[in-house]
Amino acid sequence: MTIPASLREGSERSASRRERVLDPVQRQAEILFGLIMVLSFTGSISVASADRAEVREVLLGALGCNVAWGIVDAVMYLMAIVIERGRSQTIQRAVQSSKDAEHGRRLIQEALPEGMDELFDSRALEGARQKVAAAPTPPEHPRLSRQDWLGALGVFLLVFLSTFPVVIPFMFAMPLETAMRVSNLVAIVLLYVLGHSLGHYSGMRPVRTGIAMVTLGVALVAATIALGG
Repeated sequence: MTIPASLREGSERSASRRERVLDPVQRQAEILFGLIMVLSFTGSISVASADRAEVREVLLGALGCNVAWGIVDAVMYLMAIVIERGRSQTIQRAVQSSKDAEHGRRLIQEALPEGMDELFDSRALEGARQKVAAAPTPPEHPRLSRQDWLGALGVFLLVFLSTFPVVIPFMFAMPLETAMRVSNLVAIVLLYVLGHSLGHYSGMRPVRTGIAMVTLGVALVAATIALGG
Protein backbone atom coordinates (compact mmCIF):
# COMPACT_ATOMS: atom_id res chain seq x y z
CA MET A 1 0.00 0.00 0.00
CA THR A 2 1.15 3.55 -0.62
CA ILE A 3 2.08 6.12 1.99
CA PRO A 4 0.03 9.34 2.14
CA ALA A 5 1.91 12.19 0.51
CA SER A 6 1.82 14.19 3.75
CA LEU A 7 3.99 11.55 5.45
CA ARG A 8 6.72 12.00 2.84
CA GLU A 9 6.94 15.78 2.74
CA GLY A 10 9.39 15.99 5.61
CA SER A 11 11.79 13.44 4.18
CA GLU A 12 14.82 14.81 2.31
CA ARG A 13 15.28 11.51 0.53
CA SER A 14 11.74 11.56 -0.76
CA ALA A 15 12.12 15.17 -1.88
CA SER A 16 15.26 14.29 -3.79
CA ARG A 17 13.50 11.33 -5.37
CA ARG A 18 10.62 13.53 -6.53
CA GLU A 19 13.08 15.91 -8.22
CA ARG A 20 14.20 13.10 -10.53
CA VAL A 21 11.91 12.25 -13.41
CA LEU A 22 12.85 8.56 -13.23
CA ASP A 23 14.86 6.81 -10.55
CA PRO A 24 17.89 4.67 -11.54
CA VAL A 25 16.00 1.37 -11.36
CA GLN A 26 13.22 2.68 -13.61
CA ARG A 27 15.74 3.98 -16.15
CA GLN A 28 17.67 0.71 -16.26
CA ALA A 29 14.47 -1.33 -16.55
CA GLU A 30 13.22 0.71 -19.52
CA ILE A 31 16.56 0.39 -21.32
CA LEU A 32 16.64 -3.36 -20.67
CA PHE A 33 13.13 -3.70 -22.05
CA GLY A 34 14.05 -1.81 -25.21
CA LEU A 35 17.19 -3.91 -25.69
CA ILE A 36 15.31 -7.18 -25.36
CA MET A 37 12.72 -6.03 -27.88
CA VAL A 38 15.25 -5.03 -30.53
CA LEU A 39 17.42 -8.11 -29.94
CA SER A 40 14.41 -10.33 -30.55
CA PHE A 41 14.33 -8.81 -34.06
CA THR A 42 18.04 -8.77 -34.86
CA GLY A 43 18.39 -12.29 -33.45
CA SER A 44 15.92 -13.53 -36.06
CA ILE A 45 18.11 -12.39 -38.99
CA SER A 46 19.62 -15.32 -40.86
CA VAL A 47 23.19 -14.63 -41.93
CA ALA A 48 23.05 -17.42 -44.49
CA SER A 49 19.90 -16.38 -46.34
CA ALA A 50 19.02 -12.78 -45.51
CA ASP A 51 19.64 -10.04 -48.05
CA ARG A 52 19.84 -6.30 -47.50
CA ALA A 53 16.16 -5.78 -48.24
CA GLU A 54 15.16 -8.33 -45.63
CA VAL A 55 17.54 -6.86 -43.07
CA ARG A 56 16.12 -3.39 -43.72
CA GLU A 57 12.60 -4.74 -43.21
CA VAL A 58 13.59 -6.37 -39.92
CA LEU A 59 15.24 -3.19 -38.64
CA LEU A 60 12.21 -1.07 -39.55
CA GLY A 61 10.07 -3.60 -37.73
CA ALA A 62 12.30 -3.32 -34.65
CA LEU A 63 12.07 0.47 -34.67
CA GLY A 64 8.30 0.40 -35.14
CA CYS A 65 7.85 -2.16 -32.37
CA ASN A 66 9.89 -0.14 -29.90
CA VAL A 67 7.94 3.01 -30.79
CA ALA A 68 4.68 1.18 -30.11
CA TRP A 69 5.88 -0.36 -26.87
CA GLY A 70 7.44 2.91 -25.77
CA ILE A 71 4.00 4.53 -26.06
CA VAL A 72 2.33 1.64 -24.22
CA ASP A 73 4.93 1.73 -21.46
CA ALA A 74 4.57 5.49 -21.08
CA VAL A 75 0.78 5.18 -20.75
CA MET A 76 1.16 2.42 -18.15
CA TYR A 77 3.62 4.61 -16.26
CA LEU A 78 1.04 7.41 -16.06
CA MET A 79 -1.70 4.98 -15.05
CA ALA A 80 0.45 3.64 -12.20
CA ILE A 81 1.03 7.19 -10.95
CA VAL A 82 -2.69 8.00 -11.03
CA ILE A 83 -3.56 4.80 -9.16
CA GLU A 84 -0.86 5.28 -6.53
CA ARG A 85 -1.70 8.95 -6.04
CA GLY A 86 -5.41 8.22 -5.86
CA ARG A 87 -4.82 5.58 -3.19
CA SER A 88 -2.61 7.96 -1.22
CA GLN A 89 -5.23 10.71 -1.34
CA THR A 90 -7.96 8.28 -0.32
CA ILE A 91 -5.99 7.28 2.77
CA GLN A 92 -5.30 10.93 3.60
CA ARG A 93 -8.98 11.86 3.36
CA ALA A 94 -9.92 8.84 5.49
CA VAL A 95 -7.46 9.88 8.21
CA GLN A 96 -8.68 13.47 8.12
CA SER A 97 -12.33 12.49 8.36
CA SER A 98 -11.81 9.94 11.12
CA LYS A 99 -12.92 11.12 14.56
CA ASP A 100 -11.22 8.17 16.24
CA ALA A 101 -7.47 8.71 16.72
CA GLU A 102 -6.84 4.97 17.01
CA HIS A 103 -8.60 4.36 13.70
CA GLY A 104 -6.49 7.08 12.04
CA ARG A 105 -3.29 5.55 13.37
CA ARG A 106 -4.35 2.13 12.11
CA LEU A 107 -5.01 3.54 8.63
CA ILE A 108 -1.53 5.02 8.50
CA GLN A 109 0.07 1.82 9.81
CA GLU A 110 -1.72 -0.26 7.18
CA ALA A 111 -0.50 2.13 4.47
CA LEU A 112 3.14 1.61 5.36
CA PRO A 113 5.20 -0.80 3.23
CA GLU A 114 5.60 -4.32 4.54
CA GLY A 115 8.16 -4.38 7.34
CA MET A 116 8.07 -0.61 7.88
CA ASP A 117 4.97 -0.79 10.06
CA GLU A 118 6.98 -2.56 12.76
CA LEU A 119 9.40 0.39 12.99
CA PHE A 120 6.69 2.88 14.02
CA ASP A 121 5.51 2.86 17.63
CA SER A 122 2.22 4.43 18.73
CA ARG A 123 3.87 7.79 19.43
CA ALA A 124 5.35 8.00 15.92
CA LEU A 125 2.05 6.95 14.37
CA GLU A 126 0.19 9.57 16.37
CA GLY A 127 2.63 12.24 15.23
CA ALA A 128 2.10 11.18 11.64
CA ARG A 129 -1.67 11.14 12.12
CA GLN A 130 -1.64 14.69 13.46
CA LYS A 131 0.42 15.91 10.49
CA VAL A 132 -1.94 14.24 8.04
CA ALA A 133 -4.96 15.64 9.85
CA ALA A 134 -3.51 19.16 9.72
CA ALA A 135 -2.51 18.95 6.04
CA PRO A 136 -4.68 20.59 3.34
CA THR A 137 -7.48 18.40 2.05
CA PRO A 138 -6.30 16.65 -1.12
CA PRO A 139 -8.21 17.08 -4.39
CA GLU A 140 -11.08 14.73 -5.07
CA HIS A 141 -9.37 13.22 -8.11
CA PRO A 142 -5.62 12.65 -8.65
CA ARG A 143 -3.98 14.93 -11.18
CA LEU A 144 -0.91 14.49 -13.33
CA SER A 145 1.83 17.08 -12.95
CA ARG A 146 4.35 18.37 -15.47
CA GLN A 147 6.94 16.10 -13.83
CA ASP A 148 4.70 13.09 -14.44
CA TRP A 149 4.39 13.90 -18.16
CA LEU A 150 8.16 14.35 -18.36
CA GLY A 151 8.56 10.96 -16.75
CA ALA A 152 6.27 9.40 -19.36
CA LEU A 153 8.31 11.06 -22.12
CA GLY A 154 11.46 9.71 -20.49
CA VAL A 155 10.01 6.20 -20.49
CA PHE A 156 9.18 6.44 -24.19
CA LEU A 157 12.60 7.82 -25.15
CA LEU A 158 14.47 5.19 -23.15
CA VAL A 159 12.59 2.33 -24.81
CA PHE A 160 12.91 3.87 -28.28
CA LEU A 161 16.49 5.14 -28.16
CA SER A 162 17.82 1.89 -26.72
CA THR A 163 17.15 0.44 -30.20
CA PHE A 164 19.81 2.44 -32.00
CA PRO A 165 23.11 1.14 -30.51
CA VAL A 166 22.13 -2.39 -31.54
CA VAL A 167 20.92 -1.57 -35.07
CA ILE A 168 23.62 0.96 -36.04
CA PRO A 169 26.13 -1.75 -37.14
CA PHE A 170 23.64 -2.90 -39.80
CA MET A 171 23.60 0.59 -41.30
CA PHE A 172 27.23 0.43 -42.36
CA ALA A 173 28.50 -1.19 -45.53
CA MET A 174 29.98 -4.28 -43.92
CA PRO A 175 29.30 -8.01 -44.35
CA LEU A 176 26.12 -9.09 -42.60
CA GLU A 177 27.98 -11.62 -40.46
CA THR A 178 30.32 -8.88 -39.21
CA ALA A 179 27.39 -6.55 -38.50
CA MET A 180 25.70 -9.31 -36.50
CA ARG A 181 28.80 -9.88 -34.39
CA VAL A 182 29.30 -6.16 -33.73
CA SER A 183 25.62 -5.74 -32.90
CA ASN A 184 25.69 -8.67 -30.47
CA LEU A 185 28.88 -7.35 -28.87
CA VAL A 186 27.29 -3.92 -28.38
CA ALA A 187 24.23 -5.56 -26.82
CA ILE A 188 26.35 -7.63 -24.42
CA VAL A 189 28.33 -4.57 -23.38
CA LEU A 190 25.14 -2.58 -22.77
CA LEU A 191 23.60 -5.41 -20.74
CA TYR A 192 26.73 -5.66 -18.63
CA VAL A 193 26.83 -1.90 -18.05
CA LEU A 194 23.17 -1.98 -16.96
CA GLY A 195 23.82 -4.81 -14.52
CA HIS A 196 27.01 -3.21 -13.21
CA SER A 197 25.16 0.06 -12.60
CA LEU A 198 22.26 -1.67 -10.84
CA GLY A 199 24.67 -3.69 -8.71
CA HIS A 200 26.47 -0.53 -7.64
CA TYR A 201 23.17 1.25 -6.92
CA SER A 202 21.73 -1.63 -4.88
CA GLY A 203 24.87 -2.37 -2.91
CA MET A 204 25.44 -5.75 -4.56
CA ARG A 205 28.63 -6.87 -6.34
CA PRO A 206 28.66 -4.86 -9.60
CA VAL A 207 30.72 -7.35 -11.65
CA ARG A 208 28.60 -10.33 -10.63
CA THR A 209 25.40 -8.37 -11.20
CA GLY A 210 26.64 -7.30 -14.63
CA ILE A 211 27.35 -10.90 -15.63
CA ALA A 212 23.96 -11.95 -14.29
CA MET A 213 22.27 -9.23 -16.35
CA VAL A 214 23.99 -10.45 -19.54
CA THR A 215 22.87 -14.02 -18.79
CA LEU A 216 19.32 -12.91 -18.02
CA GLY A 217 19.15 -10.73 -21.14
CA VAL A 218 20.37 -13.52 -23.43
CA ALA A 219 17.91 -15.97 -21.87
CA LEU A 220 14.97 -13.56 -22.24
CA VAL A 221 15.85 -12.84 -25.88
CA ALA A 222 16.15 -16.56 -26.64
CA ALA A 223 12.77 -17.21 -25.01
CA THR A 224 11.19 -14.30 -26.91
CA ILE A 225 12.49 -15.58 -30.26
CA ALA A 226 11.51 -19.17 -29.47
CA LEU A 227 7.95 -18.08 -28.62
CA GLY A 228 7.66 -16.10 -31.85
CA GLY A 229 7.88 -12.67 -30.19
